Amino acid sequence: MKVVILAGGYGTRLAEETKIRPKPLVKIGGKPIIWHIIKIYSHYGIKEFIICLGYKGNLLKKELNKLNKKKIWDIKYVHTGKKTMTGGRIKRIKDFVNNDKNFCLSYGDGLSDVNINKLIKFHKINNKIVTLTAVRYKNSKGVLSINKKSFIKLIKEKPLEYINGGFFVLSNKIFKYLKNDKTIFERECLPKLAKINQLLAYKHKGFWGCMDTFREKKELNKLWKSKEKVWKVWND
Repeated sequence: MKVVILAGGYGTRLAEETKIRPKPLVKIGGKPIIWHIIKIYSHYGIKEFIICLGYKGNLLKKELNKLNKKKIWDIKYVHTGKKTMTGGRIKRIKDFVNNDKNFCLSYGDGLSDVNINKLIKFHKINNKIVTLTAVRYKNSKGVLSINKKSFIKLIKEKPLEYINGGFFVLSNKIFKYLKNDKTIFERECLPKLAKINQLLAYKHKGFWGCMDTFREKKELNKLWKSKEKVWKVWND
C-alpha cells in the first residue's frame, strides 16, 4: 500500500509561517508536521510515500531528504503545480499507483491516532471507490435549521458533528472522476461519489487535529509537550 500526501498548497490561513516555508514543514514539537504524518503511516508498516509538491516544493523535498538519510522510507516527489487543485494533484500521480488496486491519501496538515490498518480493512471489505475518515468536531457556533418559509425550526448550540478528517483510502477507479488540474476533490469529486453510493465513512472517535491556523499550531505543540502526545502511535 502506498500513501499519497497532498503537500502543494499555499497555506494562506497560516501566513505567519507559510511566507517562508510550505505548510507541511511547519514544526510541531521540533519536527515538520509532515514527518508526524509519515511516522503515523510507517507505524502500520506502510513505507512508500508519494508527495505532491507545489508551493516551495524544493524546500519540502530538501528537508524530507534530510530526515530520511537512512532511507527508512521510499519517498517519491511529484511536482504537481503551484496552482493545481486537490483533485488535479491526485490525477497527476496516477502513473505512480497504476499497479495498485487501492492507495491511501492524506493532507499535509492533519494528525490523528486513527488505526490505519483498520481503516484499510474497512475499505477493502466494503469495496467502494473512496473511504474517508469521519471525525467528531465541535462546531464553535450555533447551527440553525430553517424551513422554506424562513422559520427557524431548530437551534443547535455548538453541536458535535462529523467532518472529513482527511485520512482516506481510494480505489484506483478514482481517476475516472478527476477531470483536470482545476478539479477540487472535496467539492466536485466526493459529492458525485456520494450520489452513486461510492463514498463511505469510517467513523473515528479518537484524536484528530488539523493545523489550519496559528492558534491550531499552538494547540498541537501544546499537546505534543504534554505527556499524552495523543497522535504518537509509534514507539521510537
